[in-house]
Amino acid sequence: MTSLTIGLVLPDVLGTYGDDGNALVLRQRARMRGYTAEVQRITLDDAVPSTLDIYCLGGGEDTAQILAAEHLLKHDGLQSAAAAGRPIFAVCAGMQVLGYSFRAADRIVDGLGLIDATTVSLKKRAIGEVESVPTRAGFTAELEDRLTGFENHMGATILGPEAEPLGRVVRGEGNTDLYGASDFGDVERQQYAEGAVQGSVIATYMHGPGLARNPQLADLLLAKAMGISLAELPPLDIEVVDQLRRERLGA
Repeated sequence: MTSLTIGLVLPDVLGTYGDDGNALVLRQRARMRGYTAEVQRITLDDAVPSTLDIYCLGGGEDTAQILAAEHLLKHDGLQSAAAAGRPIFAVCAGMQVLGYSFRAADRIVDGLGLIDATTVSLKKRAIGEVESVPTRAGFTAELEDRLTGFENHMGATILGPEAEPLGRVVRGEGNTDLYGASDFGDVERQQYAEGAVQGSVIATYMHGPGLARNPQLADLLLAKAMGISLAELPPLDIEVVDQLRRERLGA
């Protein structure tokens, strides 16, 4: 594969926290390796195409999140893309929408069911730096490979048996309020979990944008889209990215 089309899904309603930058990071890291890469914006005026190479969803407020869920249930291209194994990266509200249900505007709203997860309300807002040790294949537990981002959410995302955490929290809150985890039964499984991975979906609460702060995660998505291993992707040496990671991990 020498060209990529990156779908930016509903930036008109899921673009509150700068997560549009994830698509730009993917495009630039592909282009720096000599690939042709473009971002296709998919708004509420568009049906979601099922044949793009990568999809990105960002965060949004309650009303916008509900609109996004309704649109994506009506136009099921994203579900078809997931069934075909095309990589999907979802952040915050985007992650909640991909679960079975989420709470917004004081009601329970149906999600797409691409992640075995439900989202209820936290007892207090999770806001601030979040850092986790990756628990998925393709990452190591070394310090330099920790995942880092900024979380700002009132959702507690509870993972079912089909979904796995993306990482284990060492700073911040992650998916659940640590003091309220016992409300959800399986404390050991839920406590300290950050994000979710299921099939071709990688989801997280990390803003930042998340892929700017975690370039290895961006490269993992690119490799999956290209059908190659992460080791086969030509390396990039970008000092400003390394400096950003050092600053945020040391903050």
